[in-house]
Amino acid sequence: MKSFVISEGGFSYIEIIISLAIMAIIASAASPYLHTLHQREKETELRRNLRDIRNAIDSYKKATDTGRIQKNIGDSGFPKILNDLVRGIPDAKDPSTHKIYFLRKIPVDPMFPGLIDNPELSWGKRSYDSNYDDPREGNDVFDIYSLSQEKGLNGVPYKMW
Repeated sequence: MKSFVISEGGFSYIEIIISLAIMAIIASAASPYLHTLHQREKETELRRNLRDIRNAIDSYKKATDTGRIQKNIGDSGFPKILNDLVRGIPDAKDPSTHKIYFLRKIPVDPMFPGLIDNPELSWGKRSYDSNYDDPREGNDVFDIYSLSQEKGLNGVPYKMW
């Protein structure tokens, strides 16, 4: 009668294959979760960037209304372009020495497809004269929105955030 001797020094090929199969099943189950987690991080960044730029636009408008930024007749009081928030505007109360800055840099829309050199181009801009339902650019920047055509995890299109 033959007896089988089991080696005590390692694993058999069957044990290794079964272990790899179990790890593959666990990895495939975790993949959708990781995708959702990544999407949620991008959405959080989008919310933060929208809030920061919108707060800067509102601060610019407030500075215009309080006389710190010179306003021409017919102007809305909002920045002409997004880069005005970064470049700085001369302080009307002390133009010789001070500029008013509202942002250090313009953040990129995290939902914008591809790479871009100018972050201002990654955002859609809505002028003061345009409607909420049909945003369009104009003489100023009243609001911004994402140019992405995708929907968020909440079902709302990113351009409506």
